[in-house]
Amino acid sequence: MARYRHIDTSPRLLPVDLQAQLVPGSFAHSLHHLVDELDLPAFDVHHRNDDSGAPAMSLKAVLLAYSQGIVSSRSIERACRDNVLFIARTGDAEPHRRHRRHRRHR
Repeated sequence: MARYRHIDTSPRLLPVDLQAQLVPGSFAHSLHHLVDELDLPAFDVHHRNDDSGAPAMSLKAVLLAYSQGIVSSRSIERACRDNVLFIARTGDAEPHRRHRRHRRHR
């Protein structure tokens, strides 16, 4: 019986150069530069202060997710937390799903 060496795949704290994750010529690299060139005044209404987040960062995350077939807001949120390419795009800021409707407390 073969005795293979166990491969440890537990999480590690590794330094990652986020900018190096954007390979020139890739969709993520192009997306980063194209969205930065857009004029996004319509988004300013929803992002009134620094605590709300950056519209360009959110747009980059959503467009990158859609390009990879990720359409669920929970899946996009998970990708921004766990996927190094999404982390590089969002600057390690986790966008959160904000619901506009508020529940009434009785």
